[in-house]
Amino acid sequence: MTDVRIIKKYPNRRLYDTEISRYITLEEVRQLVLQNIRFRVEDKRSHEDITRSILLQVIAEQEQGGDPIFTTDLLIFILRVYGDPMQGSISRYLELSIRLFLDQQSNFTEQLRGMLGQAQQPLQMLKELADRQVPIWRSVRKEFLKNLSRPKPPQS
Repeated sequence: MTDVRIIKKYPNRRLYDTEISRYITLEEVRQLVLQNIRFRVEDKRSHEDITRSILLQVIAEQEQGGDPIFTTDLLIFILRVYGDPMQGSISRYLELSIRLFLDQQSNFTEQLRGMLGQAQQPLQMLKELADRQVPIWRSVRKEFLKNLSRPKPPQS
């Protein structure tokens, strides 16, 4: 068995999970993501990797529900940068920012558990914790701006 689960997309738009030998829904694809299960979605006919397009469908489905992540303004901004010379930098910046956010969220949760359990003034402890995060976000912004000023290599 491989370490990457294969899901086949049939012409009828149904997704077939080859590991469990049954059709699955987009919600079940989302559950695979949440469970950190590596998978690849491929077109049944062409064998093309279409994982990104399926993940975009999962995101679109989630966005239609209660509390969306992507505001209209953010979506407009993203659409405007397609084809722009900065597209790659923006993509990398967003990816690094989200990774940093998730890392910091995990660290924050652990620190919060430790501090609030023994703190005399929990609000003051929260303020100090937030103040320690500012240099990290400044560092991410500085790296992004540095990448913006770097000349693009010529394309062949």
